[in-house]
Amino acid sequence: MKKKILIVIANYYKDISYGLLASAKKKLSKVSKIKIIYVPGVFEIPVTIAKNINRYDGFIALGCVIKGKTPHFDFISKATTDAIMNISIDSKKPIGNGVITCLNIKQAKQRKKKGSEAASAVTSVLSQK
Repeated sequence: MKKKILIVIANYYKDISYGLLASAKKKLSKVSKIKIIYVPGVFEIPVTIAKNINRYDGFIALGCVIKGKTPHFDFISKATTDAIMNISIDSKKPIGNGVITCLNIKQAKQRKKKGSEAASAVTSVLSQK
């Protein structure tokens, strides 16, 4: 039976996010039923997953945070990562963290394959007995 996967993607950096999405979908195409929800930024990913926690077997969080000149990067990155981990542990459901944190746009463009890695992590956990 195919597993139901929800991908929540922050489209603040659309070109980066869509690259993450393409690599995740490629990995999931034969193994899962996929739904995608778009949110404005990575900070909205955890609440969207939490609202849908009982409807899906696994989740993939995709997005990008690029460091600027203020500490905002650190707060958003840590809050999002911590929330994703807490939701996963509390619900006992896998959430692949494909939220990339980069120092600049060049690094972000080089890391678009991280969506595939997040999808692999989810499918690996879902296949455990």
